[in-house]
Amino acid sequence: MRWWDIDEAVAIDRDLFGSSAWSAATFWSELAGVPRSRAYVVARDETGLTGYAGINQVGSEVDVQTIAVRRDCQRLGLGAALLDELIKAARDRDAGSMLLEVRADNEAAQQLYARHGFERLSVRRRYYADGADALILRRLLRAGPAGFTAGPGNGADDG
Repeated sequence: MRWWDIDEAVAIDRDLFGSSAWSAATFWSELAGVPRSRAYVVARDETGLTGYAGINQVGSEVDVQTIAVRRDCQRLGLGAALLDELIKAARDRDAGSMLLEVRADNEAAQQLYARHGFERLSVRRRYYADGADALILRRLLRAGPAGFTAGPGNGADDG
């Protein structure tokens, strides 16, 4: 993602997320973040920006900040492709795991994450502004003995 993608990203975010949508200032702040800790990817076609996604890394853990696909482009595999890029970016950064929050009432997103190896850790009650719960999901990227996240260079990458 680059600065010239922000206006289109804001429009998509507003359409999808309403009052909890990110502002242009939030996108600018994310892009200005420490480059090594953040990665944002976009999908485009001849009509413009069709989706975007981003991560933030703290230590060996990566948080999925956002994944969004324009309404008219949903159910075409773009969300899966964006998530694949985030997983690749996390592995490139030697992350041990990825975490994300997903609305408890968003079955389609939960199915996408399950297909990509995410497992439910917990529930955050009334996490969203409208009172909806969030499910906390995690995917291990490197597993050591008994499922503990292993350190870099151990050769335990699940490929």
